[in-house]
Amino acid sequence: MLKKLLLSIICLCSFSAIQAQKPDDHRVIVIMTDGFRWQEVFGGVDTSIVKVKRFHHGDSANIIKNYWAPELAERRAKLMPFFWNTVAEKGQLHGNRSLGSLVNVANPYWFSYPGYSELLTGQVDTAVNSNDYKANPNTNFFEYLNGMSAYKGSVAAFGAWDAFDRILNEKRAGFPVVNAFDSYQSYLKTQDSDLLSRMTKDSFRAFGDAEVLDGFMHFQAMDYLKNKKPKALFISYGETDEFAHEGHYGHYLNAAHQFDAWLSEIWNFVESDPLYKGKTTILITTDHGRGDKIKAQWTSHGDKVKDCHEIWYAMIGAKVPALGEVHSQEQVYQRELIHKVSALMGLNFQSEKK
Repeated sequence: MLKKLLLSIICLCSFSAIQAQKPDDHRVIVIMTDGFRWQEVFGGVDTSIVKVKRFHHGDSANIIKNYWAPELAERRAKLMPFFWNTVAEKGQLHGNRSLGSLVNVANPYWFSYPGYSELLTGQVDTAVNSNDYKANPNTNFFEYLNGMSAYKGSVAAFGAWDAFDRILNEKRAGFPVVNAFDSYQSYLKTQDSDLLSRMTKDSFRAFGDAEVLDGFMHFQAMDYLKNKKPKALFISYGETDEFAHEGHYGHYLNAAHQFDAWLSEIWNFVESDPLYKGKTTILITTDHGRGDKIKAQWTSHGDKVKDCHEIWYAMIGAKVPALGEVHSQEQVYQRELIHKVSALMGLNFQSEKK
């Protein structure tokens, strides 16, 4: 009788533990910043680029003042304090190739649409070979979640670039994809949504009609996060790529520094809200790298530019082991990252072509 009672108690406790960790409760946020190099993530400001006049635009002294330090640990923390004071302590950072941590894109193209598609679908479709590619025929992880009863209607995506409607195939996927100059208010009405929509619409279009400044997209995403409380959220920033293409290293670094500050804001909200605290896995990464062996090519990417298949990623939050900066030898591909998230959530996502 005693053995049966103990066995019943053990089974009940085990069932309770499983219920407490069921996938239905798990939340996920995937955050990307376009074309941000691993060299700055792990090394901070690159003085060999700062020295070139056409890259510092007459502002080299200010770049050095803001981001230079003689010690590596201090230098990279000046650029990305959240990464090196929080993620490095509570999460994990991969992609420091000088330590043997190799993270690469697997697609052969080394630019944006193929990179985002590889990350979000967890596989490589070589037919996806242009930034102007049609609506993605491959199902993505967020679409998969939105098809589950536990996540249905609690999935959303925000992107600075207008291609995300196609990359995530908004019409087929069935969840909100708010990108570029979309009217945010048409997706969600909150106290601030009208103002956010009008400010975005009337903002200076520094990158043309295809991409909004990151600040407008970020505040829409934060408003949605705080008011709608989605279980799955995708956010993509674009200024690191845009300013790199312009060859403005100071703006590129400032965009990365601001991206890091916004990550801190998202993390602090997650940690303060009972719906998210202890239940949310966050993946942070990029779509492609940039040139480095030929320093003048830091502005560029694509399969003709060396190094830009080299990327990085970070993870923090629920079920993520606190490995810090990974020093061990490893080879990870971009296509694997969403599967790592899926596995942490107790799921088995596989992309399909439709």
